[in-house]
Amino acid sequence: MIRKEDVYKIGRIGKAHGVKGEVSFNFDDDVFDRVEAEYLILEVDGILVPFFMEEYRFRSDSTALVKFEDIDTQERARELTNCDVYFPRDVTDDEEEVLTYSFLVGFGIIDASTGKKVGTIASIDESTLNILFELEDGTLIPASEELITDIDKDNKTITIALPEGILDL
Repeated sequence: MIRKEDVYKIGRIGKAHGVKGEVSFNFDDDVFDRVEAEYLILEVDGILVPFFMEEYRFRSDSTALVKFEDIDTQERARELTNCDVYFPRDVTDDEEEVLTYSFLVGFGIIDASTGKKVGTIASIDESTLNILFELEDGTLIPASEELITDIDKDNKTITIALPEGILDL
């Protein structure tokens, strides 16, 4: 059984494309292409299920058309519409250069000055030029590389030199 903590979200399945089972895949992270993955993990009815890819091709920087094995009709492809797509963390652990903001969801934030955990990253806000970590309690922390002093992938923590007073906002 695939556990949520063993994967991270990289996108969502869009509409069926054509009549042979292809789907559009809107992604935030193209890790599936960089590490030559054989499968993606889709959340179907609350269960994480691996789907093996026959082929895919990019339509833009954030959309690909994907053909999964055993999905051979438009009707079967429609069943996957709006499924969240995940990627296994263990595949990316070996690739230092593939560390992306999406990968960091679920990591704990440690205040560099106190050594204490201040929260866990629930999502990444990339809607503005200044990328933010949104913690589970709604607190926003700047995701600036200048502030990050350490990323511990084994313990899933990020140590950040937090600007003074940011936790009081």
